[in-house]
Amino acid sequence: MAEDTKQPGSEEPKTPDASGSDSSGTPPPSSIPSAGELAGADAEKAAMVEQAKSRVAAVKESLAAPAGGAPKPPVKKKEEGPKPTDASSHPLVKKLKSKFEGAIGDASEFVGQLSIKVDGEQIVAICTFLRDDKELSFDYLSDLTCVHYPENKTAPFEVVYNLYSIPANERVRLKVQTNDDGIESVTSVWPAANWPEREVFDLFGVRFGNHPDLRRLLLPPDWEGHPLRKDFPLEFVENAWTEKHLPEMTEVQVEQLQQRRAYGLEILSVPQERMMRDIFRGGKEVMTKDK
Repeated sequence: MAEDTKQPGSEEPKTPDASGSDSSGTPPPSSIPSAGELAGADAEKAAMVEQAKSRVAAVKESLAAPAGGAPKPPVKKKEEGPKPTDASSHPLVKKLKSKFEGAIGDASEFVGQLSIKVDGEQIVAICTFLRDDKELSFDYLSDLTCVHYPENKTAPFEVVYNLYSIPANERVRLKVQTNDDGIESVTSVWPAANWPEREVFDLFGVRFGNHPDLRRLLLPPDWEGHPLRKDFPLEFVENAWTEKHLPEMTEVQVEQLQQRRAYGLEILSVPQERMMRDIFRGGKEVMTKDK
């Protein structure tokens, strides 16, 4: 039997396969990238990093640019809204002046709405004329309200009449300045003025002469004050009505009521308040006592 004559360390070279690797799977030296050479994914990542750096540099350069660069576009000013215009030459104003002379005051027009200041002493005559004139025919009182101007001491209230002509499809607003003494009622011209005048009397305190039933409409008859006056206090105020209609309470009940008011749970002149009175009168506890 022939002896093996291979010397130690003298192994036969391995034959590479078709992929370039030898039989042991080790790639040949030519297929290994040299030091510093990046693979495809690494190269793409490096390119993205460079792009980001260039964008940051461009932003810094724009911020550091001198103030004398390209001017910014001008800011568009907000368009002004419409303003009231003088309406002394309006045909309706001229017609009223020719009929009532000094009883017609300043007139203005705003977005198609004609407003005329008139003398309160002739308000009934003026309204009757506007209703009965065939060309005007203001046959509908759409609203009657009031505005309070406390700085105007002689006539702090302005009663406003909004009239509408159904046949002519026209509107006009009459304004009358007055004080607590009030003016004449126009219920003889438009019966629908009954409740609006009562509401103005209730909330503003303006009286209307010859009204068929001038009494409070929203508040209790014995309520003190007029809530829509600008000098009426906004916070809760104990008055004669609350003292008369609310029962006497113990210190514990007063404290419980104050807690309810602090949380906005106490409302006067509504079913919730009446329920509270029934609870007090029945001797029941309003809130559960702390254990």
